Amino acid sequence: MRAVEDLIDFATEQNIHPLEFVKAAYKPDIDTKILDATTLLAAKEEAVKPDKNQDKPKPVNPLDIYYQINDYIKSKEKKTCKDMPRIYANMRDHLKEFEQFRKKPITFSCLDLTFYEEFVDFLTYDYVHKRRKTQIVGLKVNTVGKTIKQFRTFLRNRMRKRIIPPIDMEGWTILEEEVDAIYFSEEEIRKITDVDLSNFPELIDDRNDTVLGCLTGLRFSDFSKLDVYDLRDDMLHKKQQKSEHWVVIPLRPEALTILQERFNKGIVTSDNGEFNKNIKLITKLAGICDLVKHSHKKLNKNVVEVKPKYAWATSHTCRRSFCTNEFLAGTPVELIMKISGHKSVKDFYKYIRISPEEAGRKIKEIWKLREQLIVSSSNTKVATA
Repeated sequence: MRAVEDLIDFATEQNIHPLEFVKAAYKPDIDTKILDATTLLAAKEEAVKPDKNQDKPKPVNPLDIYYQINDYIKSKEKKTCKDMPRIYANMRDHLKEFEQFRKKPITFSCLDLTFYEEFVDFLTYDYVHKRRKTQIVGLKVNTVGKTIKQFRTFLRNRMRKRIIPPIDMEGWTILEEEVDAIYFSEEEIRKITDVDLSNFPELIDDRNDTVLGCLTGLRFSDFSKLDVYDLRDDMLHKKQQKSEHWVVIPLRPEALTILQERFNKGIVTSDNGEFNKNIKLITKLAGICDLVKHSHKKLNKNVVEVKPKYAWATSHTCRRSFCTNEFLAGTPVELIMKISGHKSVKDFYKYIRISPEEAGRKIKEIWKLREQLIVSSSNTKVATA
């Protein structure tokens, strides 16, 4: 016992941790009267040796909710478009932020209607946006709805695999509001096609891809990944990344020329972020500058924003332009859906964008066509009489 006390005193004098030093230096036959620098160095080295068990990974809890989300994301990486894992990673990050906010761990056993209501309230009123110069609090209604939809999809997958017991998600409503969005008219597409980019040659490829998207109805994830084997008999045969459905798209001469140039020159398309930045500048240079007012719900308030039309443009504007223009031109909805890949007529009508003025003009055209048919039918009857 006296030896231990001597070791503690010696360690205290040398300003090292007494307990670690005793554990490293003590031996039954140690002579504490001859403690010297050699003993001290050897004990110090022994004391700082890493614990053999320290580097061993902690056992994984297979029912940890984040472990399961990461496993779900990993399972989707090779089966879906490259954006899908990122979308579910955002959902996971929203969940982690809520866990910190509520100061309680989120487990599968705590998922009920109360959890849903508190999670929606957090996303709507308390979530703080990341990487913003000014603090922005709260998500848009549709963003909240998408987060809940993705979370439900994940949970159902885990239940179907019998990894977790059934969870009652009755009442987990997916919030949704009709969004304001623009489309390019046929005249505006011509302006984009003809815009002089001699001072901005770096925008030419993205301008061509903008026109290609407007004339084919493909998503950016599809029209940016086309290759020469997708082109057969002046038609595109493409398996859509998002839905994994095959579509066959007839090509206008302008679209065919763009594709042939891309394949012949080996042009590499921009990524989605770069394209969304460039399409705004391209449409601005094309003179598509009318002010457009959009509104959305946030924090239970109606938020109104007014911007030039080019400022609202994104890669998705191209696909919406194709669907809307074909509808206005009188192409049967069923045929447009065969090209766009929409699964239901309801989803299609939610997707297209027609102003009240355009709707009025379209009805007038139908009336005029109906009158012509009536007159033609009457004249035929008179002639045969």
